[in-house]
Amino acid sequence: MTHNKLNLPGEKIDRARELAKNICAPVLDFIDVHTTVTVERATLRLLGVDGVSSVGVPVPNLIVDALSDKLGEGAAIWYSNALLQTGLDQSELDKRIARGFNIASLPMGDRARAQEYATRLAQRQFARIDANRAYREARLEEYRGNSHSPLLYLIVATGNIYEDVKQAQAAALAGADVIAVIRTTAQSLLDYVPFGSTTEGFGGTYATQENFRIMRRALDEVMEREKRYIYQTNYASGLCMPEIAAMGALERLDMMLNDSMYGILFRDINMYRTFVDQRFSRMINAYSGIIINTGEDNYLTTSDGFEKAYTVLASQFLNERFAYAAGLRPWQMGLGHAFEMDPSIENGVLYELAQAQMAREIFPEHPLKYMPPTKHMSGDIFRGLVMDSMFNFVSKATGQDIHLLGMLTEAIHTPFMMDRHIAVESALYVMNGVASIADEIEFKPDGLIVRRAHDVLDRTVNFMEEIGRIGLMESIERAMFADISRSRTGGKGFEGLVEKGENYFNPVESTLTRSLGLA
Repeated sequence: MTHNKLNLPGEKIDRARELAKNICAPVLDFIDVHTTVTVERATLRLLGVDGVSSVGVPVPNLIVDALSDKLGEGAAIWYSNALLQTGLDQSELDKRIARGFNIASLPMGDRARAQEYATRLAQRQFARIDANRAYREARLEEYRGNSHSPLLYLIVATGNIYEDVKQAQAAALAGADVIAVIRTTAQSLLDYVPFGSTTEGFGGTYATQENFRIMRRALDEVMEREKRYIYQTNYASGLCMPEIAAMGALERLDMMLNDSMYGILFRDINMYRTFVDQRFSRMINAYSGIIINTGEDNYLTTSDGFEKAYTVLASQFLNERFAYAAGLRPWQMGLGHAFEMDPSIENGVLYELAQAQMAREIFPEHPLKYMPPTKHMSGDIFRGLVMDSMFNFVSKATGQDIHLLGMLTEAIHTPFMMDRHIAVESALYVMNGVASIADEIEFKPDGLIVRRAHDVLDRTVNFMEEIGRIGLMESIERAMFADISRSRTGGKGFEGLVEKGENYFNPVESTLTRSLGLA
């Protein structure tokens, strides 16, 4: 039994949620009247637009760039207008655009007819997403009870999708439930999505639709053999957040890293752009039945895990509020946290236990994603193994849902396949050895663990009260999260923000809004 051991005051949790709602409201108002270049490109992808020019520029980018002064009306109506005016099918029109044809040069015909045609195009892609979701749900039901608890999450990142497949299949066969393909360094700063399969990347592999398709097919092979659902994960973040969410929906990804502030703080992407992109991408995730993973663990890589624990909880409340506003259900909100305190702190593991238990009790319906120690890892693999083992213990003791496995050589080099195998074996040993511990342990009402959790909650509410007074964007400018300051009008991608015009039309957004009950 993992719930209600800390006796956290319900009125304070309710107050934090009320504050989160108030803090997010003006940001959501801003989002409602804006679009971005990548929202429009994602919309085109969900109309079936595909292809690339001879120099590697994706067709959605070519269309949006050509419509720069018309983008306030939405890209969808101009694309469907081009189909109607030219009489071409989608494939032929996309090829012509790739060769240099500018659809913005065509006059607008019957606007109502163009809107109706664009809506039909969107419906075809939504039918594909519906089929993906139905397939996932059927396999999850068929293999119910065959996955580990928590789900064991492993990363692959060779740079070559075909090598990633080998490592991913080996990891899944060893016992991993979730395979995440780390993106190549700095892809989040590219304002386009590369096309096709890729074999070169530094520190990761390019997120492309073809790479998604290749990995999905490989994991399905293992899934059928093992009779255990294997979840596929990638990153819907960066300057192309909505497009990658659309690609993930079309290729049946199961989880996507999708945070409300990660790109702002850690990649210096403009906050206005990020908030608009994040909402649209999360609506796609919500419709597709994808579980998002948020990035609160990153805060503790730049600020102290003991002193700034309240910022993690505050961000979880904000991420939850933004997720609800995008139509996500609690079971889709993989809120993040991490085992990241300095190991030299006396009783540090108990403080970690308090933090993890607190998150579990405040968000009982959410599939929390628990991250391993990284900031304080060193080249001493024996010390690292002990730290990861304590992390494994705390995760099982507090009923976490998604458990990113720590690996021995993570602080030295990109881990080998054997490192992943050892990580799975070590986690299974610890978790099997204490399988029922969550039902066996209680905490002293006035003990260190309970007092720590209450203190963090108190500080979180006070912190959120301050954010409520000054506003979320101002708090980011003041470096109140992760000790990093970002400007409202600074950062990458600001020029891609567009105010919606009076005649703005987006059949994808309309379908999502209606289907998710957000109208």
